[in-house]
Amino acid sequence: MEKDNQSVRYFTLTDILERPGDEHDARGVKKEIMKVGVAPKILTRQQNGRNWGRPESFHADKYGGTVWQLIVLAELGADGRDERIKKACDFILKKSQDLESGGFSASESETGGGSHDGVLSCLTGNMVRSLIRFGHLKDPRIQRGINWIVKYQRFDDGTDEEPEGWPYDRQGHPHCWRYAHAQSIHTCHVGVVKALKALAEIPINNRSRSVINTIENG
Repeated sequence: MEKDNQSVRYFTLTDILERPGDEHDARGVKKEIMKVGVAPKILTRQQNGRNWGRPESFHADKYGGTVWQLIVLAELGADGRDERIKKACDFILKKSQDLESGGFSASESETGGGSHDGVLSCLTGNMVRSLIRFGHLKDPRIQRGINWIVKYQRFDDGTDEEPEGWPYDRQGHPHCWRYAHAQSIHTCHVGVVKALKALAEIPINNRSRSVINTIENG
């Protein structure tokens, strides 16, 4: 509860002491997160009031691109009601989310949204989790991201029969589903963890049966 790290203080209040996020003390700490420390430093580097780094390299610019800055801001407990964060969330939804499947892609499509072939399980998990933390759970676009995880995410160690079709048969990102390690081919562990972190961010009372089943399978 010390004041030298407002993010730790905020999550102590809400996660450990289980106080509501809109409770007076929690709201006060949330304001401090936006005033001192890392979050305001990140926000001062925002470009065009929406992104960090090169707009088209929102994922490729590790770790200064828009994707990574949003992840850090969400981890810090930054306030999703801040206009700068709202615009950054809207930017990544328009640039990265695949309009066809709802997953999040590492590259932009020429026809709008994220590239269908560039959808990554780890990126989808990261963005769904971060955007839920910023207050976008009820946004239909985030619901589509959640549905992507429920529909496509695998939790296998290489012994399960591999499903056919997209996204498992892609040549561009085979490591998502056929990660070769120690002579075993399995689903990427990073994608598994990020998917579970995203679904765990959904309040228990808001979890559908399919979400609960996916968490249990994971």
